[in-house]
Amino acid sequence: MGFYLLSLSQLLSSILFLFHFQTTISSSNNSSPSHFCAHDQSVSLLQFKASFSINSSASVNCQHPKTESWKQGTDCCLWDGVTCEMKTGVVTELNLACSLLYGTLHPNSTLFSLRHLRKLDLSDNHFKSSHISPQFGQFSNLTHLNLNYSVFAGQVPSEISLLSKLVSLDLSKNDNPGLEPISFDKIVRNLTKLRELDLDSVDMSLVAPNSLTNLSFSLSSLSLRRCGLQGKFPGNIFLLPNLETLDLSYNEGLTGSFPSSNLSNFLSVLGLSNTRISLYLENDLISNLKSLQYMFLGNSSIIRSDLTLLGNLTQLTSLDLSDNNFSGQIPSSLENLVQLSYLDLSNNNFSGQIPSSLENLVQLSSLDLSNNNLSGQIPSSLKNLIQLTNLYLSNNIFSGQIPSSLGNLLQLRRLYLHFNNFNGTIPSSLFALPSLQYLDLHSNNLRGNISEFQHDSLSILDLSNNNLHGTIPSSIFKQEYLEVLILASNSKLTGEISSSICKLKSLQLLDLSNNNLSGSMPLCLGNFSNSLSVLHLGMNNLQGTMPSTFSEYNSLQYLNLGGNELEGKISPSIINCTMLEVLDLGNNKIEDTFPYFLEALSDLQILVLKSNKLQGFVNGPAAYDSAFSKLRIFDISDNNFSGPLPTRYLNSLEAMMALDHNMIYMRTTNSTDYVYSIQMTWKGVEIDFEKIRSTIRVLDLSVNSFTGEIPKVIGKLKALQQLNLSHNSFTSHIQSSLGNLTNLESLDLSSNSLTGRIPTQLGGLKFLAILNLSHNQLEGPIPTGEQFNTFTANSFEGNLCLCGFQVLKECYRDGDQEQSLPPSSYNEGDDSTLFGDGFGWKAVAMGYGCGFVLGVAMGYIVFRTKKPAWFHRMVEDTWNLNKKKTRKKVGRRN
Repeated sequence: MGFYLLSLSQLLSSILFLFHFQTTISSSNNSSPSHFCAHDQSVSLLQFKASFSINSSASVNCQHPKTESWKQGTDCCLWDGVTCEMKTGVVTELNLACSLLYGTLHPNSTLFSLRHLRKLDLSDNHFKSSHISPQFGQFSNLTHLNLNYSVFAGQVPSEISLLSKLVSLDLSKNDNPGLEPISFDKIVRNLTKLRELDLDSVDMSLVAPNSLTNLSFSLSSLSLRRCGLQGKFPGNIFLLPNLETLDLSYNEGLTGSFPSSNLSNFLSVLGLSNTRISLYLENDLISNLKSLQYMFLGNSSIIRSDLTLLGNLTQLTSLDLSDNNFSGQIPSSLENLVQLSYLDLSNNNFSGQIPSSLENLVQLSSLDLSNNNLSGQIPSSLKNLIQLTNLYLSNNIFSGQIPSSLGNLLQLRRLYLHFNNFNGTIPSSLFALPSLQYLDLHSNNLRGNISEFQHDSLSILDLSNNNLHGTIPSSIFKQEYLEVLILASNSKLTGEISSSICKLKSLQLLDLSNNNLSGSMPLCLGNFSNSLSVLHLGMNNLQGTMPSTFSEYNSLQYLNLGGNELEGKISPSIINCTMLEVLDLGNNKIEDTFPYFLEALSDLQILVLKSNKLQGFVNGPAAYDSAFSKLRIFDISDNNFSGPLPTRYLNSLEAMMALDHNMIYMRTTNSTDYVYSIQMTWKGVEIDFEKIRSTIRVLDLSVNSFTGEIPKVIGKLKALQQLNLSHNSFTSHIQSSLGNLTNLESLDLSSNSLTGRIPTQLGGLKFLAILNLSHNQLEGPIPTGEQFNTFTANSFEGNLCLCGFQVLKECYRDGDQEQSLPPSSYNEGDDSTLFGDGFGWKAVAMGYGCGFVLGVAMGYIVFRTKKPAWFHRMVEDTWNLNKKKTRKKVGRRN
């Protein structure tokens, strides 16, 4: 019994001890934060948190705001991203990478009171172009500083050089901050313990590459991509014994020579893409790069190369040899690179077939062979690359059918096969790929129907410029994440456009042009989501009206509804499209007056309203001082506009007054990167411009009922390349100011009622290739000049009083005696330059002819009016005057 009592006593003691221990632990965990975390540290962190908002778009790679766990009254050493020194409770590490922080980091931020920090990571947040504060220099114990990808701007302060204990410094991929030579020199001299330095996208254009010579001997990683470095890169950096990563890519002005020997045995990353650093891809170099895992030599200065040697770099996981003009067949030795996950051989001149040996690269996730001269069929062996997520084979000369075996690549997200010669139908297996996001098969010879998609993962679909037919599959309108839909130029696509298309809330680009679609246009397209920037439904058979309501704050930049059967009016709500750059409503049946409210669209560059039923004056209230100031193409031809030309508009066409030497294609300014296209009459021929250069300037007002003189102000439009005022009712003379249009290539003033002479100033238009002045009432000699001598009679027909070799009429001359033509009815410029050399017998004959016609006409009037008194008096007075003169002459002779 005593034994049991003793055991019971011991048990009770044990229970009491455990209870006391648990209470102590519980009390410890719920005690004041100051027990572990210093109170001032907690306050500073909470104030730092309060200075920022949480924004889901502030971080790219995550959606977890670490500061959510930061709550007053809790131990800050247990907060996400916070590490403390347990003895003192001070914060020594702060990792807020990818924490959705949004706001400005001010110099007086409480962050800078955490003086004991040894590691600080603020990467992948959004600090709204905050400057990198000099206060960072106060963290004297800091060994790691990472401000990568957090939208910092301004100059990198020289105070960073005070962080003498830094082992790792990453200021890369921000809002193009700058680094002055003095600051950089201090950094490389004082940070003697630095092993990792990443300054990608920091502007170092003023820094001499030679200053890199002082970098730490222990440096293991150096990344200076896109820094604007120019000049010779110091060769000793290549030979640092501990170097593992060296990336100098995208410094186009960087020169030097990469050594073939004495390289670090640890080098695993080499990036020289888009530099002018020469490199000999030969045996000596390859034998020194046995540890290399990443080789980026796209658009580099490879002097000599033996690509078969690359098969010896068996540790490679990424290889980029794009843009290097390599030719011949793809070396089969690449089959040895069994660790390879990324291979880019694009933009070269490789020819032949894809080697079947590539099937050995079973780890490959991205294969880019685009923009070469590869031919034949896609080998079915590619089906073995089951890890492939990206396959780029565009811009080659592949033929045959697209193999259905590509449907075995279940991980495939991007498939680009455009600009080849593929024929046959699109394999249905492609429409069943579960992860497919980007499918681009445009510009081939594919035919047949478009199958229904089995999954809703699509983001980009481009099947344009093929021979596909049938209706648009309903499954396309169920793609929740679809951003780009291009089915243009498949002339046999029929049916109606389902209103379900407006459910695609992520859509940014919609191009269904040049098909045979019918029915009414979905009016909901005007109230589309704010994401849509391109809407091209032109060249179809759509009926009804254009959308009558356009939502506010929309993102439309390109709107083309031309070439349909649309009726009704142009909605004034289109001015809600404040970003609009192209508006094409031509070749419809729109009945309206000129939409002067379009003046409000300050970014409008192309306006096409041709071939409709528009009427009235082209004018409006002077609400905007710079109406249409950015217009490069203005085409309102083939309507029924009347009255004089609007000089107010002509005076404000600033883009037609200034030359553009950029020679780039006009395109959207957002991520869609859509190149503008337009159908236009160019030099008398209707042409589909699939791309429009920014240099083009066109003013086409032809086939209307405009009256009055051609305004002199047109001569201010010095960048014009094409001017068409034909088939109107213009009168008076041709303005000599048109001679100021020195870039003009085509001028058409035909079928008007223009009189007078052709200004000789037009003879100085050196680029004028097309001239049509036919069917007017012009007279006198045709100007001579380099271009005028090339024009035929067709340019001047229907002007009976013109002379010159072009119309096979000699400009009259009678011996040495010349007689000036009567002065012109206008006095603009130097009249003497407009006259010919004088009269000849032909001119006299022409004068008699014209006089004969006039005499007959007057005789007829006299006969019909029975000798009206005014005419009788005029003749009688003239007769008496001549009689007196005759008598005086006779008297003198006598």
